[in-house]
Amino acid sequence: MAESTNGQIVSTGAAPHVALFLPYLASGGAERVMLHIARGLADEGFRVDLVLAAAKGPYLKQVSPKVRVVDLKARRVITSLPGLVRYLRSERPTALVSALAHANLVALWANEIARTHTRVIVTVHSTLSLSTRFSPRKRDRLVPWLTHWSYKRAHRVVAVSTGSAKDLVKIADLDPEIVEVIPNPVITSELFETSRMPVDHSWFGDRSTPLLLTVGRLTAAKNYMLLLDAFREARARQPMKLVFLGDGEEREALESRVQALGLGDDVSMPGFVDNPWAYMAKADMFVLSSKWEGLPTVLVEALALDMKVVSTDCEFGPRELLKDGKLGWLCPPGDTHSLAAAILQALREEKRTVSKEDLAAFNLEVAVRRYKALLTDT
Repeated sequence: MAESTNGQIVSTGAAPHVALFLPYLASGGAERVMLHIARGLADEGFRVDLVLAAAKGPYLKQVSPKVRVVDLKARRVITSLPGLVRYLRSERPTALVSALAHANLVALWANEIARTHTRVIVTVHSTLSLSTRFSPRKRDRLVPWLTHWSYKRAHRVVAVSTGSAKDLVKIADLDPEIVEVIPNPVITSELFETSRMPVDHSWFGDRSTPLLLTVGRLTAAKNYMLLLDAFREARARQPMKLVFLGDGEEREALESRVQALGLGDDVSMPGFVDNPWAYMAKADMFVLSSKWEGLPTVLVEALALDMKVVSTDCEFGPRELLKDGKLGWLCPPGDTHSLAAAILQALREEKRTVSKEDLAAFNLEVAVRRYKALLTDT
């Protein structure tokens, strides 16, 4: 049977029992969102299990002490299926909430096999049509077909933006009635508290040169090659520096590109950091260069921390989030010159005004209330 990895003893009283299922706690936006939801539900009195195919990843140490970590000890998400079936039959949670495409499929299959009364809510954090089309793994081309046949068995499907919801309904031919939009809960009290902490990087103490920042996994979807090319073009017009926070499979290629472009003195790649918000609060601008998104949580965090925001107008999320450019600067995806021009324009102009109402939907309390309704409705 699966075991707890953080030694928590969970009461077996009448509190609703909810499980959240993920492959592991990688340094991604979906993983961070699930940690917020787990903590929020636990604070509301739910018994919460965080069920992981493998209990590993940089976010593991950020799990709330009120949440029990269950390690299925699987080498891959698909091989966690038997362990998840055993967990469902043994623990019989009221609901199982999953995130990320492959974990969503495994959660639905496990529930069918276990034949319990657990309701399954799958969450979609990316744009299904684009993430599968551009995936380097050929087997991912099957995901839309598998999604069509599997997601129909979900109690609800949660999409993080209106655009990604419409994309999901279209590409997977789903009934719109089972799809609900709940924006990512990324604005928490901890966001502002941790943003005030110091950072270990000399550039953040020097305010004489504009400092650009981007945060995210170093993957092809983020299109950081475009950002480097645009930064080089913009830097030729005005001195500036650029910091990448994050790690991923594109690191080596990006580092080579930095050297090839002669940017070594003005681009820094410290890797993954536990507290990116402290860096965000001290930089001049946040830049998102993605080819596609579901709803980029880092843009919400950047706006909440009073940063100037420049983003590609990719599908889906940035335009919806930035309110058609009212809250930040948008430019066409894949266009080096447009991104460079947007960076220079944002440096010249005043920061766009962002009100509390603009970001209200992204507060943790709002999302937890929405999830509670899905978990307990009859």
